[in-house]
Amino acid sequence: MHFSRELLAGVLLSATASIVSAPLAQAQQTPPAGGIAQPPAEGAAGAAGAGARRGPRPYAQVIPARAHTERGGITVHRVDDRYFFEVPDSLVGRDFLMVTRVAGVPAGAGGFQSAGSSLNERLIRWERVNDRVLLKSVSTGAVADDSLPIARSVAQNNYPAIIGAFPIAAFGRDSAAYVIDVTDFFANDNPATSGLDANARRTYGVRRYDAARSYISSMRGFPINIEVRQVQTFDAATPPSDADGGTVTMETRQSFVLLPKTPMRPRYADARVGYFSVDRVNYGLDVQKAESQEFITRWRLEPKDPAAYARGELVEPIKPIVYYLDPATPTRWKRYVREGVENWQKVFEKAGFKNAILAKDAPTRTEDPDFDLDDARYSIVRWAASLTRNATGPHTHDPRSGEIINSEITWYHNHMRSYRNWLMMETGAANPSARTLDIPEELMGETMRQVITHEIGHALGLQHNMIASASFPVDSLRSPSFTRVYGVSATIMDYARQNYIAQPGDGLQPKDFIRRVGPFDDFAINWGYRVIAAPTAEAERATLHRWLTQQTGVFPYRFASQQLAAGDPRNQTEDLGDDPIKASTFSTMNYKRVIPNLVAWTSTPGEDYTELRELYEETVSRWFGNMNHVATMVGGVEVDLKTSEQSGAVYRVVPKARQQAALAFLSSNVFATPAWLSPPGIAQRIGPSNVVSTRQAGVLTSLLTPARLGRLAESEKYDVVNAYPLAEYMADLKRTVFSGNAPDAGRRQLQRVYVQRLEALITPPVAPTGGLPGGGGGGGAAARFVPFVSAPAVAQSDLPAMARLQLREIQREARAAALASAGTTNRAHWSDIADRVTAILEPK
Repeated sequence: MHFSRELLAGVLLSATASIVSAPLAQAQQTPPAGGIAQPPAEGAAGAAGAGARRGPRPYAQVIPARAHTERGGITVHRVDDRYFFEVPDSLVGRDFLMVTRVAGVPAGAGGFQSAGSSLNERLIRWERVNDRVLLKSVSTGAVADDSLPIARSVAQNNYPAIIGAFPIAAFGRDSAAYVIDVTDFFANDNPATSGLDANARRTYGVRRYDAARSYISSMRGFPINIEVRQVQTFDAATPPSDADGGTVTMETRQSFVLLPKTPMRPRYADARVGYFSVDRVNYGLDVQKAESQEFITRWRLEPKDPAAYARGELVEPIKPIVYYLDPATPTRWKRYVREGVENWQKVFEKAGFKNAILAKDAPTRTEDPDFDLDDARYSIVRWAASLTRNATGPHTHDPRSGEIINSEITWYHNHMRSYRNWLMMETGAANPSARTLDIPEELMGETMRQVITHEIGHALGLQHNMIASASFPVDSLRSPSFTRVYGVSATIMDYARQNYIAQPGDGLQPKDFIRRVGPFDDFAINWGYRVIAAPTAEAERATLHRWLTQQTGVFPYRFASQQLAAGDPRNQTEDLGDDPIKASTFSTMNYKRVIPNLVAWTSTPGEDYTELRELYEETVSRWFGNMNHVATMVGGVEVDLKTSEQSGAVYRVVPKARQQAALAFLSSNVFATPAWLSPPGIAQRIGPSNVVSTRQAGVLTSLLTPARLGRLAESEKYDVVNAYPLAEYMADLKRTVFSGNAPDAGRRQLQRVYVQRLEALITPPVAPTGGLPGGGGGGGAAARFVPFVSAPAVAQSDLPAMARLQLREIQREARAAALASAGTTNRAHWSDIADRVTAILEPK
């Protein structure tokens, strides 16, 4: 981005234009000077395939006076039950973004799909070929400047798919537009516009599309976009609701949005900064490989007063980011949704913009008869009447440059239930306001405000940043003065929701337990949105790199995706602080206070114990989540992405002593049956629950995954000082799980799970065939980094041999224990263990 749009021109236009096939362009009919080609005589359009098509007719015959017309960039006409687009010749060959959204969700569908959710996005172009207008889906994954010889090869090897073909029904009144009948394209079962993909059709057992029960419900034209709504009905064997009806009916919405003729100047992505991105292979670059380019997704923000901006003054943008609140939003909560959006205003000031993002109520029909929530020019915060417990923050962007052009945030109504539960179980020990099923409005509103802020962060282009919470010392999270300023993590984009470390008596106020925007957000928004006085996107890169490498803040910005940093104990969801063992020690102290109080906190006169069961099982699961934070230290590798001139290692093994401490912590807290998690007072009210035993087994299983064992083995090869040798680790883990000859029921289950996991190492699942999923061009900046080690090829590794060795030891020890056991249960258990091992080592 630069000071004026004029300076943005030319960066990507020629590159993207090269995708159009030169042979196809030459095949198109050339219009005479001063206008488009004259329509051929009636019936003279020629044949297509086996049958002849009717040629263009006079405009008044196709679009009579009774037609309902909505004029826009592309004018929309309705004539009786037929729909027509009038496509100006000036827009033929221009780039549009076609977005398919779900507008009406089938009852019972569930999941994260709500009204407004995007199903598919594609770059499209209208092209005329003789007497037809074609709709092409254009790939943006490969480009080259059209002045270069290789541009022709790029076009030939990335030929656009034709997803629609429309005979020209008439020419515009001024002979500068094409009128095409689009009814069948939208009314039929068209894969390009369908609301159900192949997986959904299999799930619902779709047998056929029923055209008799499907129709176009509306079609509207706006200045830069067309919005089409379709009701689609399918005959289905297993519909999500009304099984006897055998029907899935949904409403979809198609948006055709005109993209800028000159794409926004992109900003190069960097794997060390957490932005979503678009990538492409640019074959026109003068390098000795097919070079990828990766650009961040961001809104186009340009200062109204470039000179004042250059002087360092805060300046309003020419076009601020505006979100409209869904009229369905309950009045009680509108304030918090609005504040959640505008929480980002202070952050954008770090990038030099004031009032950069605004929240507004959607105008009524009286206030603005042209306003439509479906108009893709507007971004919406939607309130979804759904049982889903979540919120989402997607955005739609220009695939050529990464420019965000639209966003639809969704708050699912039942997400308040999530925060009601989480506040109670994570903060109830130290936060009296959270000890109820009816959380006070101010506290629930604060959590809602911050969730909306988090989702808006995604819509601004930011990814999750799970490593941010590791910047805070655990002890600081018990300090009111610290948490009042910073909350629980250095960014709102972390999955660190509530402060479960603070103890009773620490003095935190209710808001101090909740996450908020932080210094990482200031850095990321400045990095992505500040206008840099450089002539090109390439010239900006030195400044962007310097901002990263010369930070002076109290909490230096860090980011690595969870995919790249697999096994980094700092990079986890829902964790807090810089020490998983210390953090989990404090959380355990709090959970031991919360669980005995769940009966009192969830009981309501006249109601049963359904709420108690839900809160209890979620509480136990969340505590085990903290135990998994500790487990990640075993085989842990810290990942700090660097470029070649930066000093220090990218991958650092967690020191052996820390890994051993983590295993000892798990031995004491997880493998030694945590009886406090199963108080009789709860079991008497909700009946038996296997949540504790299931989660125990999950922790043990995670400690024997091939990926973790592979990291341990790989660490030995390059860091013998810090590595926890694989053989030593497995011996320690076996000793921990099989200690004592009289295990209780919980330990007996863990021992059976241990044997099963060893069996999986000897006979691993068959790897899928057919190559890697996905494909496409480039990996951009992120592709320069790879995980430390992925799951090894188990059959060719040392893991089966290690597993067989341990099984033989377990078999020998189990037989001895069976002979020495006095009790029937223990004798039966050890005999069973020995028999299981025999069946593994000596299969019939």
